[in-house]
Amino acid sequence: MSKQERWSKLLELLAVSGKLDVERAAVAVDVSPATIRRDLDELAEQRLLVRTRGGAIAHGVSYELPLRYKSSQRASEKRRIAGAVVGLLSVGDVIGLNGGTTTTEVARALALRTRGGAGEPGEGHSGPSYTVVTNALNIAGELAVRPQFKIVVTGGVARPQTYELVGPLTAGVLNEVVLDVAVLGIDGVDPQLGVMTHQEDEAGISRLFAERARKVILVTDSSKMGKRAFARICGLDRIDIIVTDTGIAPDMAARLAEAGIEVITV
Repeated sequence: MSKQERWSKLLELLAVSGKLDVERAAVAVDVSPATIRRDLDELAEQRLLVRTRGGAIAHGVSYELPLRYKSSQRASEKRRIAGAVVGLLSVGDVIGLNGGTTTTEVARALALRTRGGAGEPGEGHSGPSYTVVTNALNIAGELAVRPQFKIVVTGGVARPQTYELVGPLTAGVLNEVVLDVAVLGIDGVDPQLGVMTHQEDEAGISRLFAERARKVILVTDSSKMGKRAFARICGLDRIDIIVTDTGIAPDMAARLAEAGIEVITV
């Protein structure tokens, strides 16, 4: 079992019980207590849990763990990707954001841009700097308090793992809006099958985001390139730009370019 797999298992156990005992965790994960202690120390450094004598307890409430843990993986790549995406957006744009750790970083980068003055409305433009349409509760919560954004939140049923709203109510709102740009986080990109995610209900909503947008930008780290996931969102013909990190394989980048997609690496 790799370190990432161990960490995922430990955080799952912590989410269920709210606390971990080193000895019991070692049995559950089938490694030595010394390995568990090192794992818990590293997770504590990332503020994903609080170390205690003989174990650990949840940092904050347990339902925060899945998204916060995912956010800690490839964090620097996601921040670079987000910064590049913000440079592709224009003041006055209506922007669609689905849920996920990379799109959350895009929202944060956009907020920092407007706070610094670069995204303030110019001459001939009135109202908010950006309109953001999202089905992600955490993104809406971070941006709603900022006056430079108009936030449109879809209805729907919340998925606790990703804070995304899904279902017919979500689709109903998206069918009534028109987007300049859709920025989509995904779980896999395959040259033949297209763009994919793990959950079929999330795939359907992401597909609607793409259909309602004039331009579609994928944001994903290179680890998901060439990977397949359960539910298909759309074909590559619907994608205009992919922003990823420099770890993308050259042949994969070439195949995407052949499909007419602009590939931006950061």
